[in-house]
Amino acid sequence: MILSSWNDSLHFCSWFGVTCNSGDTRVMSLSLDRQHLVGTLSPYIGNLTSLQGLGLIGNTFLGEIPQQLGNLLLLRHLNLSDNLFTGEIPLNLTRCVLLNFLLLKRNNLTGPIPPEIGTLNKLEYLQLGINNLTGELPPSLGNLSMLIEFHVAYNWLVGSIPESYGRISSLKMFVVGVNQLSGIVPESLYNLSSLNMMTLTVNQFKGDLPRDISHTLPNLQMFAISRNAFTGYIPASFCNASKLLSLNMNYNHFQGRVPDCLGNVPTLETLDAAANNLGSNSTGDFAFLKSLVNCSRFIPEGLGNLIQVAELDLTVNHFTGPIPSFLGKLANLQRVELSGNQLSGRIPSSIGNLTKLFEIDISFNELQGNLPSDIVRGQKLDLLDVSSNKLDGMVPPEIMQLATLSILLNLSRNSFTGHLPGGAWKLQSLTSLDLSHNNFTGEIPAVMGGCKSLVNLYLQSNSFTGKIPDALASLGGIEQMDLSHNSLTGRIPLPLQNIHGLKYLNLSFNDLGGEVPTGGVFSNTSTLSLAGANVMLCGGVSQLHLPKCRGTQRNNTKRSLKVKLLTIMVPSLFLSILVVGGIFFYYMSRRRSNKKKVFDDLALGKLVAVSYKDLHQATNGFSAANSIGSGGFGMVFKGVLEHTGTPVAIKVLRNGDNKVDKSLKAECKALKNVRHRNLVRLITFCSSLDYKGNNFNALVYQLMENGSLEKWLHHSDDDDHPNLSMIQRINIALDVATALHYLHELNGGGSIIHCDLKPSNVLLDADMVAHVSDFGVAKLLSSLSGSKTSSLGVRGTIGYAPPGNSMLITYHIEGDVYSYGILVLEMMSRKRPTDEMFGGGGGAGWLNLRDAVKSALPNDIYSVLDPKLYSPEDRDAAEAEDRDEIEEEEDGNHRNYCFVSVLEIGVACAEESARKRMKIDEVARKLLSVRDYFQANCINSGRARQQPSSVANPND
Repeated sequence: MILSSWNDSLHFCSWFGVTCNSGDTRVMSLSLDRQHLVGTLSPYIGNLTSLQGLGLIGNTFLGEIPQQLGNLLLLRHLNLSDNLFTGEIPLNLTRCVLLNFLLLKRNNLTGPIPPEIGTLNKLEYLQLGINNLTGELPPSLGNLSMLIEFHVAYNWLVGSIPESYGRISSLKMFVVGVNQLSGIVPESLYNLSSLNMMTLTVNQFKGDLPRDISHTLPNLQMFAISRNAFTGYIPASFCNASKLLSLNMNYNHFQGRVPDCLGNVPTLETLDAAANNLGSNSTGDFAFLKSLVNCSRFIPEGLGNLIQVAELDLTVNHFTGPIPSFLGKLANLQRVELSGNQLSGRIPSSIGNLTKLFEIDISFNELQGNLPSDIVRGQKLDLLDVSSNKLDGMVPPEIMQLATLSILLNLSRNSFTGHLPGGAWKLQSLTSLDLSHNNFTGEIPAVMGGCKSLVNLYLQSNSFTGKIPDALASLGGIEQMDLSHNSLTGRIPLPLQNIHGLKYLNLSFNDLGGEVPTGGVFSNTSTLSLAGANVMLCGGVSQLHLPKCRGTQRNNTKRSLKVKLLTIMVPSLFLSILVVGGIFFYYMSRRRSNKKKVFDDLALGKLVAVSYKDLHQATNGFSAANSIGSGGFGMVFKGVLEHTGTPVAIKVLRNGDNKVDKSLKAECKALKNVRHRNLVRLITFCSSLDYKGNNFNALVYQLMENGSLEKWLHHSDDDDHPNLSMIQRINIALDVATALHYLHELNGGGSIIHCDLKPSNVLLDADMVAHVSDFGVAKLLSSLSGSKTSSLGVRGTIGYAPPGNSMLITYHIEGDVYSYGILVLEMMSRKRPTDEMFGGGGGAGWLNLRDAVKSALPNDIYSVLDPKLYSPEDRDAAEAEDRDEIEEEEDGNHRNYCFVSVLEIGVACAEESARKRMKIDEVARKLLSVRDYFQANCINSGRARQQPSSVANPND
């Protein structure tokens, strides 16, 4: 124990974390950061009247911040960040008039920001972000003339920014993102020449930006105003912002042209102007791209790779004219997204020069002409979307030879003609293929059955002829298949009924005939469409109302006698079994006592309530020695149920909060009928009174001996807590993905949406097998609703909830996938999504964890990887190779390949657009492949000594 030195054998000035005044031995500083301390903060701390510094970062303190802290009149530094403090900010803190640092971020504080904080005229750093604060920004804070950093992001603040804040002449960081603030930003704030960071993202601010913004903010390094309602033009004066690193303005209402001179800003790393109304309906709309050719350092200088722009995202604007051919000169582009504009002309073949491209999305424009074969020259694309344009001609065979395509090939809603390319296709990794709404002719190529990873196949509204290839039944992972509105003939291949995962099949408006299968997708008329023109079909399930097939009547007559005999014999035999079984059950049940029956039911997994007395005994009176954690809903204790000897974890829910009842009901409803290896099993519950007559609610689970993933990831590097190996992290990611797939695809047809997936809700058993827990905000969706979206009265945890959920109260299964992606990236980086470096809280300039990782892929992953995962030799080997060599497994760089693969999965799951996120079953398949590869090439070679989760030693 860290506090083992706190005893009478040592003078208290020698205790760990204690610093005393050398003269009178009074305690001047108490620093106990990240020491796994649990419980409430004692009010007696107010007796340390000489205390100047108090640091308790990263513990698990609960309850309210003691008012007695106001007695510490000499206090200069107070840091209670990263705890679970609740209640309001104590008003008495304003008595500490010498305070320089007031840091309370990342807690559960509520209520308004006290206006009296404005009297602390020596305050330099005020951090109240990532709480649940409400109300308006107090104008009195404008009196803090020495303030350097103001951070209140991720709260529920409303109203406008007070004009008085423009008087804080020393202010360098102004961070108010992710609130509900509105109105026009005061002009005085734009005149704070000391500012180097202004973050206003995800609010409702409006109005125009000042034309001379770079002159009034000469030290500006980061300017982030995404997801607001700003209007007008992007000021050309940004071109003179000589220190600007990051400019994020997406999802506003800006119009006109992007200033041509932005490329003259030598320090610029990030430019994001997507989802505005940009464009002037002229051919010069893309002129600014020419200047970007001269931009350097689009990845921070510290990463050692001074390269040019890597991503170009101008989606949903009003750009017109052709795609400029000089786009091909931006040789380091990895992603081009120009969808949702009014671009015309031909696709320039110069795009083929961009050999590092992995994503092209130019959909929803007015592009014409052929699809150039040069577009795939780079051989690295995993997504190509040219849908909803006016393209024509035949599809180049080179498209079907692009083995790297894995996410999407979408050529739909164009005017492509001719037969699909023949020969061998190399799209074995592709998950979604959409060729619908074109003029394709000829037969569907049987080679399409070799696309083993396909999940979605859309060929509808073409002119395909011939039979449906039997080879399509080889698509074992297919979930949706639409072949409607063609001229297909012949029988429906019987093997299609054997595709267990097929959830939707549309064969309507063809010329099919013969007997309709009755198994698999053909057994459910709500997932099958055979309407229109298929007049020769017969048989099938009765709900299809098709005529019987010829030749079946005679067979039915022969079977009739057997059926009659069976209808007599089977009920008689069944009745006899019931009578004998009933007598036996009655006899056995009489031998059991009522008390024993409760725990027999418990052992059978039924949710039979236990008493407060039972849990009191199991936990030694809920003693501190039995406490194993805490959370927003209460404390967790370990114990042993007396009548079964079962080790359990008991979550005691906090009283006085209506969320408790909702949590109890939601968790019981979600877990009472689900059974899966990677879900924490809910054994029983208690809803009773304690010995003082107070309401008592608790949930009883199987005990997870190795605690939460949160503690394994974010323990202090100074303690002796073991670190997770790479194979353990892969196994945990695979376990969680498997659990989510089970929840989202229940056998009864419904889905359970977890809604709050994060490391603290992933628990590890004695064998390091991961179990998803805490379904207090889960939502059970019925298959009858026809929807995979849920309306909730709560939101997910900040940082893990998908974009938009912080402002709305809806959730869907793709939301769980987003949370999972963030969890995977956090596992690999040991960086929380709410880390100061994201969202405008730090100097790196990244808006979120996903952006940071994606920018590092594939060549700079060691800038974001947890250093505990690799050795200097691993990094040296990776730096000696480029991405091609990694994929070809040359020079034995196997670990680096696995690092990149897992990070790419996390990024694909955390896509901002829900429709672009990777499907969770595909995640599980890919992780299984990565694990097999790692075990074969890394563990056996001695580079990793950890074993899979089923046999791992948690102390390795």
